[in-house]
Amino acid sequence: METLTHPARSDIEIGPVLQALADPVRLHIVRELARIGTAGIACGAIELPVTKSTRTHHLRILREAGVIRMQPEGTSRITTLRRDDLDDLYPGMLDGILAAAR
Repeated sequence: METLTHPARSDIEIGPVLQALADPVRLHIVRELARIGTAGIACGAIELPVTKSTRTHHLRILREAGVIRMQPEGTSRITTLRRDDLDDLYPGMLDGILAAAR
């Protein structure tokens, strides 16, 4: 399994984060990850109305923006929301976006 790169906390920028969260599918992924909390979930466990390749694309956008972290675990990748990083950098932003998306 390939090694996935994630931006360091100091490299997370607001523009890419907001752009990543602007897509309804990606916002759905983030809402589900926020609901689950710190335990994380296998990438394919979130129901999405998209193909596997499109799911992979959305997850890559979120990972490269610094919104999620993906860790290999066996044959799966466990995805978690980088809530601590986002809350530290942009206090209240994630909560506001998630509340508005409901």
